[in-house]
Amino acid sequence: MIPKVASWKKDTVSTLSSMLESGGTIAVIDIHGVPAGAMIGMRSGLYDKMSILVAKKRLMKLAWEANGRDFADLEALYDGAVQPALVQSDLDSFQVFSELQKTEAGRAAKPGDIAPHDIVVEKMDTGMAPGPIVGELNSVGIPAKIMGGSVRIQKETTVLKEGEVFEGDMGLMLSKIGINPIVTGLRLCGTLEDGVRFEPKTLDIDYKKFETDLISYAAGSFNLACNIRWFTSETIPTLLSKASGEALALALEAAIVTPDTLPHFIGQAHRGAMGVAGSLSGDALDEELTQLLGAAASAAESATVEASSTDEAPAEAEEEEEEEEEEGSFDGLGSLFG
Repeated sequence: MIPKVASWKKDTVSTLSSMLESGGTIAVIDIHGVPAGAMIGMRSGLYDKMSILVAKKRLMKLAWEANGRDFADLEALYDGAVQPALVQSDLDSFQVFSELQKTEAGRAAKPGDIAPHDIVVEKMDTGMAPGPIVGELNSVGIPAKIMGGSVRIQKETTVLKEGEVFEGDMGLMLSKIGINPIVTGLRLCGTLEDGVRFEPKTLDIDYKKFETDLISYAAGSFNLACNIRWFTSETIPTLLSKASGEALALALEAAIVTPDTLPHFIGQAHRGAMGVAGSLSGDALDEELTQLLGAAASAAESATVEASSTDEAPAEAEEEEEEEEEEGSFDGLGSLFG
């Protein structure tokens, strides 16, 4: 007698086959530990970005092989998945990882959960009112004390090491002080895109650091190109500006008169003339030179006065502070002696 296959299984395999035939990025995620209510919200948030279908591994295998794919790839994607689901998306693998990462959220640890990392409780003011909570925290190894009308953690304490198991009320007490160490969400196990398999650690990129590195590399490349005089549309404006400045400096040094150097020479000659005029007696100067020298002297004097007033202001402020401190100290002595 040939066993009858349930219609829902055929429908599931058909749906899985359609997802695989759609192409794009195929991924396997682990939904273990995600509450049903949270799962509904996560799927609705990802509805327009990817298709998600929870199915047993055997049904996935049937759809996978029916689509002409290598089952070894599916086995690799399944590695580490407790409760797997198949994902199909038109996004690339990096975008899929980023979107799934947004579903992650912390929850309170339950007895039997494993610490994903060292659980460290910082020294802090919990803001909680005095009560039984003090004894409850101390009972799980978190040193608490009432200070200033609130419960305070006395010192930094590592309550669990990575890999250790949560027992008793440890998770509940940590949650009360804002520590929810168990991360839940749609955890990506791996993706398959254009025949290339990507692991989560490959897709986990710090985009801010990546952007900073790109800017740094671009700046370094531009600097190198300019130093070796590599002519491109980006470097030519900088190289021309540098060459123009060097040409002007050379022309000034060689006393070559051009429309660009002439204003510099005239300014230099004017300063020299004013220097000579300043060394002569007043009887040897005409009215125009006398006025020019007077204006230059006034400008120099104003600049000197402004600089000296700027320097004196901090000193005056310091003197005032010292006087205030002295007065305050005398007040203190007077109060001691009545």
